[in-house]
Amino acid sequence: MNISESLRVALRALAANKLRALLTMLGIIIGVAAVITLLSVGRGVEQYVTEQFQGIGSNLLFVFPGGPDEQGGAGAGVSREKPLVNQDAEALADPYRVPSAKAVALEFFGFGNVEYGRESLNVQVSGVSTNYQEVRQFFVEEGEFILDGDERSAARVAVVGQTVAQTLFPDGEYPLGQTIKINKLPFKVIGVLEKKGGGLFGDQDALVLIPLSTAQQRLFNARGPDGKYRVSLVYVQALDDDGMEKLAQEITAVLRERHDVQFRGEDDFTIVTQADLISAFGEVTSVLTVFLGAIAGISLLVGGIGIMNIMLVSVTERTKEIGLRKAIGAKRRDILGQFLIEAVLLSSLGGLVGIALGAAGAQAVASLQPDVPVAVTFDSVLLATGFSAAIGLFFGMYPAIRAAALNPIDALRYE
Repeated sequence: MNISESLRVALRALAANKLRALLTMLGIIIGVAAVITLLSVGRGVEQYVTEQFQGIGSNLLFVFPGGPDEQGGAGAGVSREKPLVNQDAEALADPYRVPSAKAVALEFFGFGNVEYGRESLNVQVSGVSTNYQEVRQFFVEEGEFILDGDERSAARVAVVGQTVAQTLFPDGEYPLGQTIKINKLPFKVIGVLEKKGGGLFGDQDALVLIPLSTAQQRLFNARGPDGKYRVSLVYVQALDDDGMEKLAQEITAVLRERHDVQFRGEDDFTIVTQADLISAFGEVTSVLTVFLGAIAGISLLVGGIGIMNIMLVSVTERTKEIGLRKAIGAKRRDILGQFLIEAVLLSSLGGLVGIALGAAGAQAVASLQPDVPVAVTFDSVLLATGFSAAIGLFFGMYPAIRAAALNPIDALRYE
């Protein structure tokens, strides 16, 4: 019997018991749909995480105060024992000492109560250097960013995020030129940032940027015991992607020298690259995706057991048919192939329906969370299709072998 004839017989056998076939396929349908949906969502989350970190800026290294095991203090977010200071950043900006650096931006952040009229909210307030917008890609939509003159004079000027602007000026009042209060101190709004949206780091529009010198000298207590002004974080931008490792080495050498870290002594600062952050979060999301896929695979296993069960029932029901076919010359491999084709066809049809449902599930997730780029990829479809066919082949093998091993004389007299 050729393959086309076997397929025709298999389809006829499934059509004879439509409800039973549908219920048998249900486990495969649910399993494949779950695998497709979860893999699509998992990969969408991975892509979303990568885009979030790339949106921080390009080719950035983050220099934190304190060693890798030391957490910064609350409020200003710095280590009081081993701080980074303005002079450290100036040394890192020296092209002769750190030739692989393109730009160095500073930030000193805390939280403050921001008020205008009767409206108020508690948000992050960051004192930043004037090149912060280029390095971190926080550009103004209206007005202007902090200028060098503002930094030199420690001016009380502020650039607000979209969330802050909408909260403080709910009636559509033009924010530029208005005076807001941050921790009771008046600040003039000179700019409104472009909308960044929510992300891994919370609402990126809920912040206020002020000159670094203003934050250090007027708003927060940033002066250390040695009289130097501390910073919470230093951003160092590399010239290109290939120079990131070399840049990290140059930063390490300069800071170890400035902080008088002895040979084999532990660094009192931490350098993190965007690649490190993406890799760390990528590992978490990858493990989560595999874990969710494994859970969904349990449904495929249950579906496979259902296929084996129904194929064993089919062998019992068609015992006389098997005996008759053997009596007129059907070989063992013909019977084996017939039942294997039926099992694979059953699982493959369930897989195709599951793929359609999985794609619909992925689109439903995408509509609920539009920021996550959920998409059904070809390899996930191929994986689900191949796995469902393999399930049918594996769980159909035993019933097929059992059918092929029947003695034709015993099968013909079976009642």
